[in-house]
Amino acid sequence: MTAAPLDPRRFDVWLFDLDGTLVDSAPDLHRALDHALASAGLPPVAEALVRRSVGQGARSLLAAGIAHHRPERPAAAPELDALLPVFLAHYEAHIADRSRLYPGVLPCLDALAARDVALACVTNKYAHLADGVLRALGVRDRFGAVIGGDTLPVRKPDPEPLREACRRLGRPETGALMVGDSGTDVRAARAAGVPVVCVTYGYDQGEDVHALGADLLVDSLDQLLA
Repeated sequence: MTAAPLDPRRFDVWLFDLDGTLVDSAPDLHRALDHALASAGLPPVAEALVRRSVGQGARSLLAAGIAHHRPERPAAAPELDALLPVFLAHYEAHIADRSRLYPGVLPCLDALAARDVALACVTNKYAHLADGVLRALGVRDRFGAVIGGDTLPVRKPDPEPLREACRRLGRPETGALMVGDSGTDVRAARAAGVPVVCVTYGYDQGEDVHALGADLLVDSLDQLLA
């Protein structure tokens, strides 16, 4: 028997990834990465590298930038430790200079709020930075919880950030839906026993979004409102 198509309307808790799902943050992350690389005497990288590498946190992004220039000598922990504050300071100071909500995001959030759907942002970005992006773009008040990569001892694809979001929203996981853009989101949702929608426009970490096994794919979040 063929499984019935996923109907997003039956869920009253929506857990959203941030970068690549709600917000196109790559331009500002790219500038912060180039700034950090320059401080280490390394040349800039293409924004495409950032778009492939977003999703596992700032240290991972820095490591990808260094590996692009030095594939034979990956960054060691002390180098990343030194560059991380440089990256973070620049990014926090320019957190939404060029970042924008994707088309369809605002109508989706507003429609869900009108239906009394509880919303959380579950991201591997540091929580205070995620909060800052959402505030700068005028949508922080739509979310009852923001779970960052440093909120808990674990981060996605571990399922615990999704569970913690539900706890903070005061609603059971049985009514939750994950919305993301990458294999990290799909694996976290599967581990938590939560259905998952993937957008086709995001930061897929080099994986084909059509092959991730999401329950539903959409080209815009407002497609989930029907």
